[in-house]
Parts: sequence; C-alpha cells; structure tokens
Amino acid sequence: MSERTRILFVCSHNSARSQMAEAFLNLEALPGYVAESAGLEAGTLNPYVVRVMQELGVDLSGKQPRRVFDLVRQGKLYGHVITVCDTQTAEKCPVFPGITTRLHWSFEDPSTFTGTEEERLERTRQIRDQIRERVREFARSLESPETRKEE
Repeated sequence: MSERTRILFVCSHNSARSQMAEAFLNLEALPGYVAESAGLEAGTLNPYVVRVMQELGVDLSGKQPRRVFDLVRQGKLYGHVITVCDTQTAEKCPVFPGITTRLHWSFEDPSTFTGTEEERLERTRQIRDQIRERVREFARSLESPETRKEE
C-alpha cells in the first residue's frame, strides 16, 4: 500500500473540535488519506463532545488528547494542517516541515459553553454538525472525479 497523506486537525487542547474533525474525516474513508488531531496543549476530552459524538455512533471515549509539538518533534509530515480554533490560537500553531497546505476553520469552543446541561449539549451538537459539514466539503474537494461518492 502506498503512503497515505496525513491531515492534521489542531485546536487549543485537542479536547473537542479537532477530535470531532479527525473522527469525521476518518469516517469518510478516503483512499490515500488519514486524519490525526492534536492541541497546542493536551487537555481532557470534553464529556459533552463525547456524548454528542456517541449520538452518531462515534466513540471518542478512549481517545487521548495529544500535543502538536510532540508531533513536530517526531518529524511527522502532513499534507494539510487545519486549525479549528479561533484565529489568535491558530497563529500559535507550529510550522510543519515539507509541503503543507495550511487552512483555518473557526469554530466556537465547546468548553466555553454555559447554561443547563441540555443547553450545553445542544450548542455542542450545533458545533458538531458544523464541523461534520465542513469536513464533508473538504473531503469532496480531495476526491478525484473517479472516486467521488454518489450522494
């Protein structure tokens, strides 16, 4: 099997947005691509994110947040680095060696949500669905006409 192009999703703590984006892109099962995620710091998985992803049959409960700088030290190469946090945080993301396309998708941070449990879950679902749609658009852009899935 030929080497797959790695795509890295980065956010503040690898506890919510980047984890969801990684899961959604890997669910697309694009030939030749694999997604990973990391944060500027390793945090703790957001329990609301775990719950709303479980609603779609995606189990993130065993995922361990990772630090992006650990990946840099490992010398990993990525075809695409996509920040999914606010612009100020995205600017702190390291530059990866090699030919890398860098993109920025701004999504609200579920860790900042307040209100009742149901209100926080609902807002987290909204972010989940926004990320899922953006990942689907991105995945379609990566597919060649021969491999494009019928919708």
